[in-house]
Amino acid sequence: MPLICIGIYALMRDCFDTIKRMRVLSGIQPSGKLHWGNYFAMMRPAIALQDRGEAFLFIANYHALTSVADPDVLREGTRDAALDFLACGLNPEKAVLFRQSDVPEVTELTWILSSVTPMGLLERCHSYKDKIAMGLSPTHALFSYPVLMTADILAYQSNIVPVGRDQKQHIEVARDIAIKFNNRYGETFAIPEPEIGKDVAVVPGIDGKKMSKSYDNHVELFGSEKEIKKRVMRIVTDSTPMEEPKNPDTCNVFALYKLFASPEEIAQMRKQYEAGGYGYGDAKKDLLAKSSDVLRPFRERREELVGQPDYVDSVLAAGAERARSEIEKTLTAVRRAIGLD
Repeated sequence: MPLICIGIYALMRDCFDTIKRMRVLSGIQPSGKLHWGNYFAMMRPAIALQDRGEAFLFIANYHALTSVADPDVLREGTRDAALDFLACGLNPEKAVLFRQSDVPEVTELTWILSSVTPMGLLERCHSYKDKIAMGLSPTHALFSYPVLMTADILAYQSNIVPVGRDQKQHIEVARDIAIKFNNRYGETFAIPEPEIGKDVAVVPGIDGKKMSKSYDNHVELFGSEKEIKKRVMRIVTDSTPMEEPKNPDTCNVFALYKLFASPEEIAQMRKQYEAGGYGYGDAKKDLLAKSSDVLRPFRERREELVGQPDYVDSVLAAGAERARSEIEKTLTAVRRAIGLD
């Protein structure tokens, strides 16, 4: 074989091995019904990564304790999140889906990591201040939330963490803590990298702010048709008359439509905005129709899964077993590094 061919083959093999070894981690809080923002900012990109490497996707019910006090709500939200992930395309043969609380070892790792986490690092985290401003109780759990998140990431030696642009700081904190630990005790943790979607930074809510259950400006992913229509028709727009041209780039309806539509459909709606004679009510109806078409297969799959509780349980159990085996490898190395072996 010519040398150049051998070189190309070796390069392709190394690239394939790198992709194959890449480990992706992402989690979502079961603090309520999942919405369009959850799907486009986290679920869809996380599910897509299951074809690029080992994907560990977890339901963050420990994290949810900072905002959910009702045990029944937490149980239901956790179950709903599992159903939603599976309905939206998560393949248990490719990805590891598990409940965070089924891997209690992560709390041990959190405590160990807290011993190298500077207070100033946590005091600079904007999420704590934002949540306090929204009325959440200023608990230790809320303040130290980034350390538990760091443990989630480092436990599985994650290389890639898909996040929205507003969550990038949490990955920066995880990187800082991992580097501090490695500098003190030797190379133990992989240093994670954030992967921020190019097309989706922040999904707007019906009022134009970031879509969030906390702001009550969300549209549920699998809500009833009546409730979804009610929410969509409440999307805030300006007062430009129907007959006049409109700027699609400043319109919340258009921003949401772009998430569901093809490039050709987006271009067509843009033309209608700029030509005039196309009202915001028309745009909302088109958004409703398009979102319904896109989500219909997911909705049908979810209805099937509701009738298969044993299957869902088996997926979560298998995921927890795999996750625990991986975190135990990490903890063995960590305990040895710090002298707890």
